[in-house]
Amino acid sequence: HFIDEEDFLERFRREAQAVARLDHPNILPVYDYEQAGDIVYIVMKYVNTGTLRKLMGNPLGLRDTMEIVTQVGLALGFAHKQDVIHRDVKPANILVGESNWALLTDFGLAKILASGRKMTQSGVGMGTPDYMSPEQAQGLTLDGRADLYSLGVTLYEMLTGKTPFDGESGMAVVVKHITEPVKPPREIDPAIPIEVESV
Repeated sequence: HFIDEEDFLERFRREAQAVARLDHPNILPVYDYEQAGDIVYIVMKYVNTGTLRKLMGNPLGLRDTMEIVTQVGLALGFAHKQDVIHRDVKPANILVGESNWALLTDFGLAKILASGRKMTQSGVGMGTPDYMSPEQAQGLTLDGRADLYSLGVTLYEMLTGKTPFDGESGMAVVVKHITEPVKPPREIDPAIPIEVESV
């Protein structure tokens, strides 16, 4: 339903091309993008694994957590060097296969959607409140640090079993990201090493 929005197809093509150039072992490959009538779509590699979200609910072990976060961090570092920002790093966008092989997916999709005035005005496509950086929540210009913040929230959840902030609405959570300090993870689980808490 965005196809009639001014410049949407051009934004879609531009972002799909940028993502397709991201050749990294921890980024889900994008092979092509196409249009069929009034439907546009991206062709990606099929991976028969679950997401990090499905593994969570309870804290993950420290070794598993470090392996997964390191791989996602490497993927983001590579993308940022190519001037591509993810904008929606969260457990549901991280595929995890055998031996904790992590693949970051949905690159660029949040930007394609958030670029349109209709999307920005409605607040859709801007990211996920639980993982959103303060600058993203405020509608400021983003760089790779916004993705690192979201990865940090993901790390926090992997270690503690919960996100840093909760609230009765997405907006309440967003406001807390902007205004409140994070509870140290060791207050939730004292077994977390102090060095990991510092990260």
